[in-house]
Formats: sequence, structure tokens, C-alpha cells
Amino acid sequence: MATVHVENIKKTYEKGTVTALENVSFDVKSGELFGLIGPDGAGKTSLFRVLTTLLLPDEGQAQVAGFDVVKDFWEIRRIVGYMPGKFSLYQDLSIEENLNFFATVFNTTLAKNYHLIEEIYVQIEPFKKRLAGKLSGGMKQKLALCCALIHEPKVLFLDEPTTGVDPVSRKEFWDMLDRLKSRGITIVVSTPYMDEASRCDRIALIQKGKILELDTLDKILGRYTQNLYAVDADNRYQLMKDLRMPAEIESSFAFGEEQHVTLRTQENGERYLTNYLTERGHTSITVRPILPNIEDTFIKLMLENQ
Repeated sequence: MATVHVENIKKTYEKGTVTALENVSFDVKSGELFGLIGPDGAGKTSLFRVLTTLLLPDEGQAQVAGFDVVKDFWEIRRIVGYMPGKFSLYQDLSIEENLNFFATVFNTTLAKNYHLIEEIYVQIEPFKKRLAGKLSGGMKQKLALCCALIHEPKVLFLDEPTTGVDPVSRKEFWDMLDRLKSRGITIVVSTPYMDEASRCDRIALIQKGKILELDTLDKILGRYTQNLYAVDADNRYQLMKDLRMPAEIESSFAFGEEQHVTLRTQENGERYLTNYLTERGHTSITVRPILPNIEDTFIKLMLENQ
């Protein structure tokens, strides 16, 4: 049985005029690190609030560890840890005071469950008297994770936990999640950062409240069958405009200093693009076939589901 089961969940706002989630379904296995990947406004936070019993779904059903999110909300709240996207701890309490408070809420103590958070807490313990509102982004992240773990949850929901922190702290955080997973905790994490998909066992790509694809990263990338080209030239602004003109070009999007381009035909792509750009007056043209990354795949799925 899946630890998290989501079946045809729908959620709307503004008296049904704004759809946040539309027929969302997936399962999360016990001990899995499952990633919900999508941009801001895709529905990730709404889904997390449904699964942590903070919002009622309009339609569908969901269970966490066998408990129904509507009927068994008290049981779910006792067995899950939730780290919302916005830092929501008490900013006028110290690190130590926040931890003691959350431990008390769950009828335990920091001393009793210190072993659950020790690996993370030792990094911020030297500053335990500092107010939470005075912490850096990385330290707030670690404190919020400690508070989510202090009662030994069976399932951990982390809503965009690495947003707004530096790259080093992002890597450290994902390393911590790997170690938590090795302890048997089921982890569901959302992120707008496509590169973090590689750290998950399986991922669901979500956009406008719909699941576009769900599988391991390798299998999702393997379903991208079109030829893809990285294109560059001297005048990059004009290059971007010219690559969006011909009917033969199916899609063109900027990736760093290059354009990633797909064509409606699969034959002689390099020759066609080189000749076309030469005719448009471009110089220093480079066209090379490349393998798709997760961003390319997401854009392709997004275009197919418009």
C-alpha cells in the first residue's frame, strides 16, 4: 500500500473560477523521496495543504499513511512533518525556544528526541539563543527542518524548501534529505528548480494544476524522441527572433547563451538551420545536436498540454 495516495484531487478558489488542482493522481511509496516539480503557480502548495489537512479538496480523495485527509485529519497531523514554503516559525523566539515549543505541541521534548535532529541541529546549535528572525536563509531552513522532524514523523512534506537559499545550502539540504530517506522516512518535496529533479527517486511534473508526467527522471527524459539542437550565432537577440519565424521550426527557447531548437522534420536539421541562418545574415553560426535535459522535457510537455 502506498504511503501517500492521491486520487483525482481537484481544488478551486474564487468560488470555482480559479482552478489550482485538476484531477491530480499519484502514489508515493514507503521510504521514497518523491519530487513535485513545477513553476510558481503550478499548484504545488495547494496540493501540500490538502495532504497536510490544511485545505479541503473540492473533489477526489487522498490518504496519508492509510488515513483519509478529510476524515482522519487529527491522526495525519500527528504523524506528518510539514515545512511550508514561507518561513513560518516564530521570529521573536530563539532557535532553542522554537524547537522546545514544537516539541511540546507534539507532547515530547527536545532532550528526548535530540537524536532525531542531531545531525542537522549541531550546525545551528552554537547560535541557539539567536532569534529566528535574525537567521540567514540557510539557518532558517535547517531550523524549520528540525521543527518538522522533532516528533519523529512518518511522512515529511517539504514545500519549496530550497527557494531563496544559496547554492551551497541547497546542496547541503538535499544531502540531508538523502540521509533522512536512509532512515526510512517517506519524503515528498516540491521545488521550482528543475535541476533538483535528479535528487529524487521519482518526480511528477506539474503545470497549471495538472500532472504532465510522472516517473523516474531517466524514463521521462527517455520519452523525448525529437531531435534537439543547440544553436548560437553572433547577434543573439536577432537569432532569437529569427528562430521563431519559419513554420519548419517547431520550438525555440533560450538556454543560457544558446537557443534550444526542435524542427517539424527530423531530417537534415543541422543543414537546414545553418543554411537558414546564413540566408538571414548571421555569422559565427554553430548548430549541434544535443540530448534533452529536464527543462527541455518540461517545455515540450507544457506545449503539448496547452
